[in-house]
Amino acid sequence: MKFLYDILPVFLFFIAFKFYDIYVATVVGIIATLLQVFITRLWHGKWDNKELITCGVFIIFGGMTLYFHNPIFVKWKPTIVFGIFSIVIFATQFITAKPLMQRLMENALGEKGIVPPKVWLRINLIWSAFFLGMAALNLYIAYYMSNEAWVNFKFYGISLALIGISVVQAVYLIRFTSETDKNNG
Repeated sequence: MKFLYDILPVFLFFIAFKFYDIYVATVVGIIATLLQVFITRLWHGKWDNKELITCGVFIIFGGMTLYFHNPIFVKWKPTIVFGIFSIVIFATQFITAKPLMQRLMENALGEKGIVPPKVWLRINLIWSAFFLGMAALNLYIAYYMSNEAWVNFKFYGISLALIGISVVQAVYLIRFTSETDKNNG
């Protein structure tokens, strides 16, 4: 359910683009992202860093797209956001006690799994590389393909890539779930 909530601004951007143009879609995307940030704050009582980064970059680069009437700025947004995610994920293995992906996934795994630290480092590096690769791919598509192709990539390509890496990670981590959980499952 969280995934659907997370992609709602992208979906609304996609729909607005299909019915209007990239400029209307940019306004819709900015408003939807702002609403998402504030709704999350109201529901959970705290700010979501991922949403704040996404919203801030969207406001700046979406605003530049609208001001200069040039879609390239909004097309940079995924590259910048993914670049930030890649750097933060990579840096956490050096500046925090646990890599970011370990902290995020341990909550999901709970007491069901014991994952060795080396595996968490590997997963952290994979996610960092994934976001770096997605940043580069977005930049390529932004510059060498049409607005239509870029919007389709932004909605379908990025969503499917995130689902894909999440499934691969889940399958990889399943072998670290405890035997008692497998027998009682």
